[in-house]
Amino acid sequence: MKTSKAQILREYGPFPGVEQVGGVTYDGNNVWFASGDKINAMDPAGGELVRSLPVAAHAGTAFDGRHLYQIAEDRILKLDPQSGAVLSSIPAPGNGTDSGLAWGEGTLWVGQHRDRKIRQIDPETGAVLRTIESNRFVTGVSWVDGELWHGTWEGDDSDVRRIDPQTGEVIQRLEMPKGVGVSGLESDGGDRFFCGNGGSGKVFAIKRGA
Repeated sequence: MKTSKAQILREYGPFPGVEQVGGVTYDGNNVWFASGDKINAMDPAGGELVRSLPVAAHAGTAFDGRHLYQIAEDRILKLDPQSGAVLSSIPAPGNGTDSGLAWGEGTLWVGQHRDRKIRQIDPETGAVLRTIESNRFVTGVSWVDGELWHGTWEGDDSDVRRIDPQTGEVIQRLEMPKGVGVSGLESDGGDRFFCGNGGSGKVFAIKRGA
């Protein structure tokens, strides 16, 4: 397993009216993040908020190329990113204990925080297709270039780790600085991850290949 210090590229926020950052995703232009009662879109070049959608947004956020997905308590909502309209919803596998959310391989990957699991589910029905065990609390989840990554956060210790999507074996770890925890997690499809930082109301960009 390769372990290295996470390289922080940029810090965004805090943002007006945002006390908590949960799920994080990226639509190719903007970084979206959940903050309890809305999902916010941020321009990663300028760092300012460009719009928000008033929707229950308690944990993970994902984007499938057309639609946003958002964990709202014990449901996963499928949203129109233009209007914010809820198009459909499915049960979240953790019944309200879910954390991260990612789109990959035509499915959703859902973090189970204190259960230390990631579940791959059918985006239409919510049926669980696969369960991966972790040895740490699972926060944000990201699928990029065939790689499955997730955040962990326990106490003052947090990291971003790449795991084998078949076995759960940890392949690589990026250790965050003390006191900087990862809530949401998403790749920009290139060499950056965007990480939510929980109650600080901030978002960090870190180098993916550090």
